[in-house]
Amino acid sequence: MITLAGIIGSGKSSLTKILAGELGTKAYYEPVEDNPVLPIFYKGNEIAAKKRAAGEKDATNPYAYLLQTFFLNRRFKMIKEAMVEDNNILDRSIYEDAIFMKMNTDMGNATKVEYDIYQSLLQNMLEELPYAAHKKSPDLMIAIKVSYETMIKRIEKRGRDYEQIQEDPSLVTYYQRLLSYYDTWMAEYDVSPLLIIDGDKYDFVANKEDRVEILEMIEDKLSELGNLSKEKVLSLKERHQRN
Repeated sequence: MITLAGIIGSGKSSLTKILAGELGTKAYYEPVEDNPVLPIFYKGNEIAAKKRAAGEKDATNPYAYLLQTFFLNRRFKMIKEAMVEDNNILDRSIYEDAIFMKMNTDMGNATKVEYDIYQSLLQNMLEELPYAAHKKSPDLMIAIKVSYETMIKRIEKRGRDYEQIQEDPSLVTYYQRLLSYYDTWMAEYDVSPLLIIDGDKYDFVANKEDRVEILEMIEDKLSELGNLSKEKVLSLKERHQRN
């Protein structure tokens, strides 16, 4: 099982689709369009920021805890389903979920009590994974690291109004802060083998040469870990050369 990680707009879903096609396996995508909480969460962030600017120091986003428990529930269900069979790929995982709750708590959007309850729930879920599925962690975590500039370009391209900094200027600080939290998470992640991809350097969606280089980087890593035979890697590389 492979899981993807990365900030908003890093290309997780795109790389998940590319990898699933390459390896002939099933892709699991986290639904976004049917999320009833996400748009009101962004609005809640904006309201909380304005209240704090006006002197209300304890103003929180009333939807922060709701959003994170919504995501946590979905990601737990998704990873359980993916773990039942081998060779599946997830475009987001439960392992990076705590980044958002930690940052929202540090920013004042969630309370310490909400954070503690969330952490307790998360740990209980992670402890249940070996019983709910046949493994307790992914075979490989692929993290896509991008700069703020790349992130904003991709957010603008996909066009969700509630994600745009033009619609909500407070998102500039939110996104920049989130990037730093992801950097810390990548440095500290130890649940499984980790491969970090430079999403600024490699445009694996639009550039064929970049895509092939990334695929071969991932396949070499899977071979090194014993999850992909050397014969299979060689066969895939020969296919790349033909195409």
